[in-house]
Amino acid sequence: QVQLVESGGGLVQPGGSLRLSCAASGFSFSNGAMSWYRQAPGKERELVAGVTSIGGIRNYADSVKGRFTISRDNAKSTVYLQMNSLRPEDTAVYYCFARLTGQAYWGQGTQVTVSS
Repeated sequence: QVQLVESGGGLVQPGGSLRLSCAASGFSFSNGAMSWYRQAPGKERELVAGVTSIGGIRNYADSVKGRFTISRDNAKSTVYLQMNSLRPEDTAVYYCFARLTGQAYWGQGTQVTVSS
């Protein structure tokens, strides 16, 4: 059974930091391209950051470049999203996403709220 379990969300003040984790199980993690998406109230889900399975090539949405860092630990089957200099507009539910050949999986999401 495939599972993607996110953790690390919460309430943080503007300018603060959070690190999200996504623990994967039930599939070959090292073969999966991993991504983080987010969805704010009333908005469409959008790609935040991704990292490939081979080479660990990373890509970011323009809105988070220089502030967020995605990384993966294949030994722990976990992908991370380090979020620094958080802004109120980063408030959203953050989802982990895994894509393999012919398969795709979503996590249940974790809420991130940036507010003073």
